[in-house]
Amino acid sequence: MSALRKKFGDDYQVVTTSSSGGGFNQAAPEKKKKRQRFVDKNGRCNVQHGNLGGETSRYLSDLFTTLVDLKWRWNLFIFILTYTVAWLFMASMWWVIAFIRGDLNQAHDDKYTPCVANVHNFPSAFLFFIETEATIGYGYRYITDKCPEGIILFLFQSILGSIVDAFLIGCMFIKMSQPKKRAETLMFSEHAAISMRDGKLTLMFRVGNLRNSHMVSAQIRCKLLKSRQTPEGEFLPLDQLELDVGFSTGADQLFLVSPLTICHVIDSKSPFYDLSLRSMQTEQFEIVVILEGIVETTGMTCQARTSYTEDEVLWGHRFFPVISLEEGFFKVDYSQFHGTFEVPTPPHSVKEQEESLLLSSPLTAPSLCQSAGGVTEGSGTLEGLELQSDAETASINIATPMPTNKLPAKLQKLTGREAPIRDGMPRKLLRMSSEITYNLGDLPVKLQRISSAPGVAEERLQQISAVLSPNEDRLAPKLGLVGGAEPISQSVTDLPPKLQRLAGGGVGGVGIGGRMDGHLPPKLRKINSERFTGLSLK
Repeated sequence: MSALRKKFGDDYQVVTTSSSGGGFNQAAPEKKKKRQRFVDKNGRCNVQHGNLGGETSRYLSDLFTTLVDLKWRWNLFIFILTYTVAWLFMASMWWVIAFIRGDLNQAHDDKYTPCVANVHNFPSAFLFFIETEATIGYGYRYITDKCPEGIILFLFQSILGSIVDAFLIGCMFIKMSQPKKRAETLMFSEHAAISMRDGKLTLMFRVGNLRNSHMVSAQIRCKLLKSRQTPEGEFLPLDQLELDVGFSTGADQLFLVSPLTICHVIDSKSPFYDLSLRSMQTEQFEIVVILEGIVETTGMTCQARTSYTEDEVLWGHRFFPVISLEEGFFKVDYSQFHGTFEVPTPPHSVKEQEESLLLSSPLTAPSLCQSAGGVTEGSGTLEGLELQSDAETASINIATPMPTNKLPAKLQKLTGREAPIRDGMPRKLLRMSSEITYNLGDLPVKLQRISSAPGVAEERLQQISAVLSPNEDRLAPKLGLVGGAEPISQSVTDLPPKLQRLAGGGVGGVGIGGRMDGHLPPKLRKINSERFTGLSLK
């Protein structure tokens, strides 16, 4: 025991789950009442078909398969009975021919030529048929050329004998070569176990191959049989659900040369998502395991089956390792094939663990850079407002603004819509809004129309203030505001080269916000003249 403690740690407790589990003792738990299984441990399905009515004739339409599916005792009985009846029938036919021709009465007349020589009674006719059918040919009894009906019966006997031999011998050969007995050397663990593996709650069981010959293209599948009731009130007895044992990753394709532990990860897609140690005491289910593969020696497909009920699933257990490295080979110890030992495992279901994890984790507010209207370093976007800070140009680009009432509630609070419009604006931005002007002719036509709408300018300033508030100190030097002082210069010559070109300074423009009207289309020049006239009147 101390060696095992040293090998597996002090937290592990060794238990035994079978009579061949290595000699460790465990207190016998209280046994549940044994319930009816759908699939036995040996793979036999406990299903009987009844009340077929007139459907029994379908079995005769596929007589060969029906005979192969019968048990051995019935196969042997039918085999012996068929040959006995056929031999007696054909012997009777030969005796009838001899009786009709009168060969039985003139058997000792040397001048008389009978149909079959030396056939005096029924036993002699039976011996003649056996010698002919088995091609023994002693030479004492033989057919003569004076009996055409005997020649026809001989041909019929040969054809019928070949058919009976092919049918019965073929049936026996197929039944003997069936790979069902190959499944006897494929082992499944007596219990399944649930424990943590790779940080996930996992259902595990073990399979093994006792022969040195391999199972080619071995594949394993699992089905969960559990009765349930649909929301519409329909009761589904033994509803079949698929248990993923690695279909998506290819882990269900086995290289079965040594015992393997098959795993089913319990997650949100698993039928055991809400299964816990407590709920397993009241649950009723059955896990059917199906292992298929091609027998290497015969090339026939073999299928092995077993099942695990809820009382055969051990919570918090893990299988013993059975492979050890010897000198020049790996050794498999099948004495520990069914053995398990306890490991620390949370008794809660995966669903409960995820819910508790969500409740215990601190709530984090959504990042503004991930939501609409977020502010990022170097650029800020608030719905239609887009602010880009350039180290050289310090330009402000105003995109098409959207009404603030379309923003979410949290963003409306961030933009200060619930407060007065100018209360939340920075002091420096208020000076900028009153001193820095721009010409509407520099804006696209669509923005000019939006800007002329009542209340849009105030909403734009409000949105700009929300974006500039965290970046006020960083953007003030670029906009010409230092420590709340007045703008240093607004002349074209004091602007960076890019802004000079934008303002038209390089071509004799008109200062900030102005642009030569000669570069505008006639329609825009007319709009500019009308707007300048309106501003001057005001």
